[in-house]
Amino acid sequence: MNEIIFQPIGQVHSPFKTAAEIPRQSIHAPDLEAIIEIKEEFSPGLLHLDKYSHIIVLFHFDRSSAYQLLVDRPRGGRPGPRGVFATRSPHRPNGIGLSIVKLLRVEGNQVVINGVDMLDGTPVLDIKPYDPGLNPEI
Repeated sequence: MNEIIFQPIGQVHSPFKTAAEIPRQSIHAPDLEAIIEIKEEFSPGLLHLDKYSHIIVLFHFDRSSAYQLLVDRPRGGRPGPRGVFATRSPHRPNGIGLSIVKLLRVEGNQVVINGVDMLDGTPVLDIKPYDPGLNPEI
């Protein structure tokens, strides 16, 4: 396979300075505000993002340690190990994170959000609008 190289489009400014402070998922921090600062050269890509109530943020777990393919964290009554791809562990082969957060506003090259679950300084790889009409019903 070919090597894949990503360059961050920006970074997160959040109140979390250590991994121990971060909630397990963004839904556990619904009122915590953060800013995604987009590099100036990418800021034109924010046009009309403010038409959406929520966004999908793809980011890099840049401070995550090595991964394990089997994770032994019982969740929801499921004892025993699970494969890393059956978890939302930050310790993954490619260290890619995904969060769906509430979009409060866009101010220039800054995207202000609620529901942050990312460390301060986390590199952002991409932002996509969340549109419930484009997702399957469960």
